[in-house]
Amino acid sequence: MRFVRRLARPYFNRHWDIHERGHGNVPETGPVIFASNHIGWLDGPLLFVRLPRGAHALVKEEEFVGRTGRLLNFAGQIKVSRTRNDTKALRRAEAALAAGQAVLIYPEGTRGAGEFERFKCGVAWLALVSGAPIVPVAVFGTRQAGEPSEARAPKGARIDIVYGRPIQFPMRGWPRDRGMIENAGEQIRDHLRAHILWSKNVLKRELPGPLPRGSSDG
Repeated sequence: MRFVRRLARPYFNRHWDIHERGHGNVPETGPVIFASNHIGWLDGPLLFVRLPRGAHALVKEEEFVGRTGRLLNFAGQIKVSRTRNDTKALRRAEAALAAGQAVLIYPEGTRGAGEFERFKCGVAWLALVSGAPIVPVAVFGTRQAGEPSEARAPKGARIDIVYGRPIQFPMRGWPRDRGMIENAGEQIRDHLRAHILWSKNVLKRELPGPLPRGSSDG
């Protein structure tokens, strides 16, 4: 992971005007969950390279084919299904957190407006199982308004990444019932949406809005 991040960073620095805020909100050691909005294709590669700590990202299983799949496996990324409850993927993420590492998850589960209107509770399950802090991540500029999810920001475009104040829950052993997970999920979602709103106000910029009709949600 460190090798691939170091190799890819100069490419990203040359192609886009990348700005980051809130590094002080990211724990330097110990387990941490990065929970990011998801507006376009570029989010995944960008955060893999630019996060303050190397992270095991949950990546849709459709990407794990051919050369791309081999690279993702080599870089320690976690294959996840978006159509079923993927216990295996969550257990791999849990193991990474138990080892004091970082995990990156997109709670929306798909690309879109990036406002956390959609929300999946896998992040809540990981938070309760591990006790790890969740650092909100707001990404702006990787897709422009009206563009499909596969679009890439033009060369030289400004991209902002904002790391927010962590939210954390006590580690909960078995049993963890559905109500407990849903309650934690609601609190996490509210926290992530508040971070998006705060980031908009500070940056004076907007997210791109919904994907155009007919565009794949990636």
